[in-house]
Order: sequence, then C-alpha cells, then structure tokens
Amino acid sequence: MFDSPNCPSFASQIVGISRPNRWQVYHRLQELMIPCWCPNDGSLRVEVNNSIEAILVRSAVQQFMASRGELIDWLERCWRTKNQGYK
Repeated sequence: MFDSPNCPSFASQIVGISRPNRWQVYHRLQELMIPCWCPNDGSLRVEVNNSIEAILVRSAVQQFMASRGELIDWLERCWRTKNQGYK
C-alpha cells in the first residue's frame, strides 16, 4: 500500500502495467475522475475508494491489456448475462 501525497488518509494500489500502456490507462482514469498518479519509479498508483471505482479501474486496465479474443469473450459473456435477465 502507498499513501497519496495529496490524500494521506486514502490507500492506493500499485497497478502493474507496461510504461506505454501506463499513460493510456492514466489518462483514461483521469477522464473517469479516479485519482491516480505516476511517480518516478515508473508505476501507476490508483486510489480506489469504493467498488464502482474498482470496477472502472479494472475495465480501464483490461481495455489496454487484454487481447482482442479476451475482450470479445468478455463482451459475449456480458450479452448472455443481459439477455438472460430479460427472458
């Protein structure tokens, strides 16, 4: 765990991600207004304060890290779950 210098009462998670993808994920999390920063050690640190933010972080990381096949499988599972709810 690492405490944010701007919000010392909140814990953060270190996200293991390559440097090229790190900036893309960082900018996406900024768009989602999820506190995150990239310290000099090359990591991406993310503040997760609730379950919704955790889901959004996972989704943002998955968008840049998963293979095309993994993303297709995930989307198809979502569609099946949604369609089962309407029967």
